[in-house]
Amino acid sequence: MIMRNFILTFLFLFLTSWFQAQEVPNDFLSADFHKGRRQEVRKAMPPNSVAVFFAAAVRNRANDVDYVYHQDPDFYYLTGYKEPNALLLIFSEKQKDGAGNSYDEVLYAQKRDEKAEQWNGKRLGVEGVKDQLGFERAFNAEEFLYSDIDFSQFENVLFFDFKNDFRDTNDPADLYDLIRTFKEKSNYPSDYDATKQQLYSMIKSTELQNSANVAQTLGRYLNYYQELKSDKLLVDFVEAKDDKSRIEIKEKVALQLKSNNLNSAMLEEIMSTLREVKTKEELLLLKKAVEISAIGQIEVMKAMHPNMSEMEIQGIHEFVFKKYGAEYEGYPSIVGGGNNGCILHYIENNKAKVGNELVLMDLGAEYHGYTADVTRTIPANGKFSKEQKQIYDIVYNAQEAGISASVIGATFQAPGQAASEVVAKGLVKLGIIGSPEEARKYFPHGTSHYLGLDVHDKGTYQPFKENTVITVEPGIYIPEGSDCDKKWWGIAVRIEDDILITKNGPVNLSGMAPRTTEAIEAVMEQSSPLDHFKLPALD
Repeated sequence: MIMRNFILTFLFLFLTSWFQAQEVPNDFLSADFHKGRRQEVRKAMPPNSVAVFFAAAVRNRANDVDYVYHQDPDFYYLTGYKEPNALLLIFSEKQKDGAGNSYDEVLYAQKRDEKAEQWNGKRLGVEGVKDQLGFERAFNAEEFLYSDIDFSQFENVLFFDFKNDFRDTNDPADLYDLIRTFKEKSNYPSDYDATKQQLYSMIKSTELQNSANVAQTLGRYLNYYQELKSDKLLVDFVEAKDDKSRIEIKEKVALQLKSNNLNSAMLEEIMSTLREVKTKEELLLLKKAVEISAIGQIEVMKAMHPNMSEMEIQGIHEFVFKKYGAEYEGYPSIVGGGNNGCILHYIENNKAKVGNELVLMDLGAEYHGYTADVTRTIPANGKFSKEQKQIYDIVYNAQEAGISASVIGATFQAPGQAASEVVAKGLVKLGIIGSPEEARKYFPHGTSHYLGLDVHDKGTYQPFKENTVITVEPGIYIPEGSDCDKKWWGIAVRIEDDILITKNGPVNLSGMAPRTTEAIEAVMEQSSPLDHFKLPALD
């Protein structure tokens, strides 16, 4: 009997743990992926340097309630660590500790704390970082405060400058304390100016024959950041008339950069280069985020009717996201009915009834850190009017031109240029504008951005490379009161798809969501599981 009870207990515990394990997603990026990314950073670092990465800040929503924590994308990309109050150091060469052990990276993680974990969830701690994330060297974050690391021994200390959006809490090793300690250990000047340092680095690294182009770029910075006009070196470089003057300024800039070993410009370049081109592992997650978002668009097309509110439409999209295990939205959801669609980043979504107008829906699921960005514009009553269809077809043709231009080696501006030409020509033909130059009034944004861990992901903006993912999203927005025939007023159309650049041409990852007026109307005729979903009325 004792043996029988033991076996039954063992089986119960085994099966319970097995079923629990099955309920936890197992398709996150692997520890090997993150390790490989750290190695790529190390390869790109200059000799005798250290790269310093901080976890994202915890941000307060109201009183004692914080926003849902979202890790800094670079930090997640390199570690897989999803908790706050942490610090990563990557060294260009092997280091030795006092015991003679060699290492080239170290993660300082927030300490295990039973009381805190009871309220806010389990922490990995040092052992979890080693076992689950594959770090050989990890410490509690508070140990960084008392570490003997000497940042002055490195020729370059690479870091992202601080946004000062972090708080000093009761935690003795929170982000505030980690950054304060880093500043002390690295002799961070109180007047450090990251923008100025970036511009100095630009001047130093530029070949003399390209100086005129750099001077033009610097001129735009000086116009935007008025405080930079007090910097004599920057002003002199912009106003220099000959190569001799520019050489002298470059030498002075080089000396200025040597005044300390802090470099807040290089990591941006390194991380942008790495994150621009997606690995196979990343594409699996990104494609899943895109597919989920496309299915959300399809289900809303089936469920849409004129009595829906913008908020209800948003809710259907986000329900689909959650149903497929997408943890978050990649950005605030945009659902604009009628004239609200003319507001590019309209997120209030509070119109009570969308009526018979067009509804612009720009939403993206975030799946395991990777976010989609898919936009469809549909008629709430299921049928495009003549004017709506005319505007829609211009945008569709513009997007087709933009997607076709999204090929390896093309400039980042190529999709936008191709789409803009189609929009300008179409608006002139309809008599909405008198000349192509006026098109910007109704198509005021670019068509493309990188996509990945951020909805506006990092990249170099150089000619397209294989396995880069971008958006192509032309639009036409004609607000009420526009200088054109009233029949066009309140029409807003944007079509946005997520495009993978491949050696065989562009691949539309979100193409399963209908894009033509005919395909949209056909899907909107289908029944929806929500057709008979009724809630009781509120008092």
